[in-house]
Amino acid sequence: MFSNYLIGLREGLEASLVVCILIAYLVKTERRDALKPIWIGISVAVLIAMGFGCALEFGSQELTFEAQEALGGSLSVLAVGLVTWMVFWMRRTARHLKSELHGKLDAALAMGTGALVATAFLAVGREGLETALFVWASVHAASDGTPRPLVGVALGLATAVFLGWLFYRGALKINLAKFFTWTGAMLVVVAAGVLAYGFHDLQEADWIPGLTNVAFDISGTIPPDSWYGTLLKGVFNFQPDPTVLQITVWLLYLIPTLTLFFVPVGFASGKGKVKAADEQGPKPSEASKA
Repeated sequence: MFSNYLIGLREGLEASLVVCILIAYLVKTERRDALKPIWIGISVAVLIAMGFGCALEFGSQELTFEAQEALGGSLSVLAVGLVTWMVFWMRRTARHLKSELHGKLDAALAMGTGALVATAFLAVGREGLETALFVWASVHAASDGTPRPLVGVALGLATAVFLGWLFYRGALKINLAKFFTWTGAMLVVVAAGVLAYGFHDLQEADWIPGLTNVAFDISGTIPPDSWYGTLLKGVFNFQPDPTVLQITVWLLYLIPTLTLFFVPVGFASGKGKVKAADEQGPKPSEASKA
């Protein structure tokens, strides 16, 4: 339940911040006449995301067991790919998200109502579709026959909306860069479990061999139906009897991804060196030319 709460909180807060920035900018620039198109775009994006989630859930129920496992495994791999890209993108852009959205909104205001609707729809819709897909994959992986995974997602989204409102009112101030860094790291851990479970689904669909090649079995030590077994499964998608492929995929994704995630932003591109050089002032040859 905690992992699903984290997904709802993290993804929902991104969307809430986008909405807050758009609305606050229009109010501050006294363009309240543009609020209606913005809310229309946001509403359409939310409805499409909900429809996409319902289509995934109810559409998969009409399939055979093998087809369900193949669909679940494929979408789990896709969801992990999208979420991984998203957490890296947000880590790099969290510092200047506001200015980026302001620029897009200025351009949309100059183009008219349709552009405003499209701007709000695209800004929120991308988050909504990513959230729907990853939530579905995570709930599918952590499903224990109870509504707890969905309750966790709902609570996370509700918390995100409340925090977004506090941001808008100016009652809450946190370091967004640090917030998205640490929640992103936790989300990578969750994604590793979803990815491993996705490959297990593909094995059950007979798309990938090795279903009977179990790495270890500690069901006697950590029973899946115990409270701690349920907790581990809910938080990390833990499985007491994983296949060798699941363990391999989990390690090959988690270790490199977390390592790259904590590399300082701009390190690989040499931006830090350029900045340091600028702070030291002009070179002697440049100073003599001046």
